[in-house]
Amino acid sequence: MFEFQTIEKPIEDTLLKEKGSKFIGFAYPVNSEAEIKERLNHLYEIHPKATHHCYAYRLGINGENYRAHDDGEPSGSAGLPIYNQLLAHQITNVLVVVIRYYGGTKLGVSGLVKTYKESAKFTLEEAEIITKELESEIEIRFKFSHQNQIFTLLNKYDAKILDFDAQEICIIKASIKIAKKENISNELSEMLLEFNFS
Repeated sequence: MFEFQTIEKPIEDTLLKEKGSKFIGFAYPVNSEAEIKERLNHLYEIHPKATHHCYAYRLGINGENYRAHDDGEPSGSAGLPIYNQLLAHQITNVLVVVIRYYGGTKLGVSGLVKTYKESAKFTLEEAEIITKELESEIEIRFKFSHQNQIFTLLNKYDAKILDFDAQEICIIKASIKIAKKENISNELSEMLLEFNFS
């Protein structure tokens, strides 16, 4: 419930050739639509002369946020076969892009479906699939004199410090695995009551 499968790191420039057309595959681990937009913009910059930039992505623990885009190819012939590979590999928080350079011979809809599917499959087979735990951000305010106890507690729960503002009243922003959030929240509440400060 608190974990999902994704790819460990980007895979770039896998190449498939079909009847003179070149299909170049890319797969990226992503966490937001903003990140997806950045990746797509970057690929448009480095492949401005490509005929099509087709892609699909899934976001969210159950892949509930998704999109398949044909970029001018016949409807359902590119984005959907790519998306189906995300489903087949049971991964989420992943963007797969297949860039096509047209080689002069039409492949027909069934040929396109097959080739986009193969390109996405080939790209994802290069990737290492990992299990990640969902994380959440927390913010804690406390007196400077209590920082040791707070840091000890964060350490105990493997929290990652994202930001630390050390004033008389300190503010820490940290990222913690959702599975551990309730426990750390309970301990923090008790601790801050002890400090007589919250």
